[in-house]
Amino acid sequence: MSKNITLNIDDTAYHIFKMAAESQKRELANFIEFAAFQYLSSEAYVDEDEMSEILKDTQLVQSLRAGLDEIKQGAFDFI
Repeated sequence: MSKNITLNIDDTAYHIFKMAAESQKRELANFIEFAAFQYLSSEAYVDEDEMSEILKDTQLVQSLRAGLDEIKQGAFDFI
């Protein structure tokens, strides 16, 4: 199932996206979806080696767990 969204971008961004989409022989909407997934998979996720390094840092893990507990308790503010 797919959803429609409205995206407002300036002319410069539009032309950059349009040229990039054309260079990959994609429709503009398909290219934007592809680019968003590429960005998220490279910026928002870590590979196994990186996760192993994170988990070795016990102080970091403890801090992350404390932060998660605060979120569950509603003890946070949006900035």
